[in-house]
Amino acid sequence: MSQSIIDYQPAAGVPDQHADRGASLLTRMESVPISRWHIKARVVMGSATFFDAFDALSLAYVLPVLIGMWHLKPADIGVLIATGYLGQLIGALFFGWLAERVGRVKSEFWTILLMSVMSLACALTGNFGALMVCRFIQGIGVGGGNPVAAVYINELSQAHNRGRFFMLYELIFPIGLLAAAQAGALMVPNVGWQSMFLVGGIPGLLIVGFIWFLPESPRWLIGKGRYDEAEKIIEGLEASTDQRIVPKPRPAAALAAPRKAGMRELFSSFYRKRTLVVWALWGIAYFVANGLNNWLPSLYKTVYHLPLGESLRLASMSNVLSVIFVLVCAFLVDRVGRRRWAMCAFGVAAVLLAALYLSGAHSAYTVMLLGSTAYAVIGTVTIMLFLYTPEIYPTRMRAIGTSLATSWFRAASAASPAIVGVVLGSNGVAVVFLMFAGVCVLGIVAAMGMTETRQKSLEEIAP
Repeated sequence: MSQSIIDYQPAAGVPDQHADRGASLLTRMESVPISRWHIKARVVMGSATFFDAFDALSLAYVLPVLIGMWHLKPADIGVLIATGYLGQLIGALFFGWLAERVGRVKSEFWTILLMSVMSLACALTGNFGALMVCRFIQGIGVGGGNPVAAVYINELSQAHNRGRFFMLYELIFPIGLLAAAQAGALMVPNVGWQSMFLVGGIPGLLIVGFIWFLPESPRWLIGKGRYDEAEKIIEGLEASTDQRIVPKPRPAAALAAPRKAGMRELFSSFYRKRTLVVWALWGIAYFVANGLNNWLPSLYKTVYHLPLGESLRLASMSNVLSVIFVLVCAFLVDRVGRRRWAMCAFGVAAVLLAALYLSGAHSAYTVMLLGSTAYAVIGTVTIMLFLYTPEIYPTRMRAIGTSLATSWFRAASAASPAIVGVVLGSNGVAVVFLMFAGVCVLGIVAAMGMTETRQKSLEEIAP
């Protein structure tokens, strides 16, 4: 996997001066350190990511009420959760494709709009079937939002400390999950379950206007040969600060020549291993994380028979710990490296979940301590994958490569709650945690195949 980027040549018929101009623009972009221009884009896109996370988790904190109101069985709960993730699978693939063709910003605009409108529709439903349909359609928007946003923020970053810059942006996702958990614990028992969907939908409609006016990714514009538009945006970036850093010199033709790419290139000799490894990582990490996060509120209520308020408060601890752990990861990931962090995180989570199985998982508070900590540790991997996946693909297929990879997390997230429902009903809660521990061991094996990307430019990692 050490093939040099110098081996790649411009597409036939592309004048050398175009490649030179594109490389010059990229060098200028890489020379500007983090400034208010970057922060503004991170805040606006982060606001969209916040409500992406909020809407993704809102159902988990509504379910304890709907279980009694609509007389739902464990299998019904699993199907309802899975339906949303199936919608996310479709959304990830569609909006990833759209982002390669119309741009990152326009694609993100439509994901947030769809997600917010359907959140309001969920609040108006009155039965299981209607809610399932609305969550499926909402899932299409949710599924497209985060991977496209992750690609956009990655493409605005430079090699130096990209991990910290991106992880501090992506920290907004676990904060959104935390907000959903806290809002659910507070509002659902006192205001009603519909309030969760209203809070998730109304602010999102306001954010779409800010998204529309964000500058397009200069890297995407350069990749499309739209140099004048890219230069205008980079001039605005340069005007935001007088400070400069010295980027590494790179071959002009290798970096800037517009090239078409298809999904088949994901399986070329250069990218095949990367693709298979990252698919495995997405599926494994989210099978565990979303299986735990979506089921814990209902487990506390149905298995441990805790009152609704206490069940939701205990479940919210998972997201409190997740924010703390992701913050730690943000400041260490550029030093430790993506590969080593993922291997350690899967190992720690496997030990915690195995300990929970060996203890018999008899106490809700033991589950809260060990299960929530395991979720938080795996949560750092789920967030880091939004950093890592766009890094390993070139601009010409970064959005589709990332979105296709995240489709495995949607599939795993759809399968995991349903499988938990079956295992819980037939084998008991302790075996559920043993199953998750075994999946974490597979995660260690997958992480060993990662390509290290820290402190390298995107063009250096993926020609």
